[in-house]
Amino acid sequence: VQLVESGGGSAQAGGSLKLSCRAHGNIFSINSMGWYRQIPEKERELVASITNSGYAEYADFARGRFTISRDAATSTVELQMDSLNADDTAKYFCNCKTGSIDYDWWGRGTQVAVFS
Repeated sequence: VQLVESGGGSAQAGGSLKLSCRAHGNIFSINSMGWYRQIPEKERELVASITNSGYAEYADFARGRFTISRDAATSTVELQMDSLNADDTAKYFCNCKTGSIDYDWWGRGTQVAVFS
């Protein structure tokens, strides 16, 4: 599976950004898709994920501000990020899990920078 991300960039605090990711390849093995983020010297952390059935999971910091959505027909997952703050500055990675062992696939990441 290949994951191609788009979106990201910079935004003012309080503003919004939208991330998009499209899966290519063996998309029929995908169980869930989602977004993680990472800042230097810290571990990658879950932002939000969504299963094939539409069940969404959010990190505490994302709940109420971010919305994840998925289009199964195009194997695309989007992350709408509102009310951004400086702590949201990070590199965001698209993720999908496949097969019986939920194998992780990763995009290359897209940078998000929030400034005051």
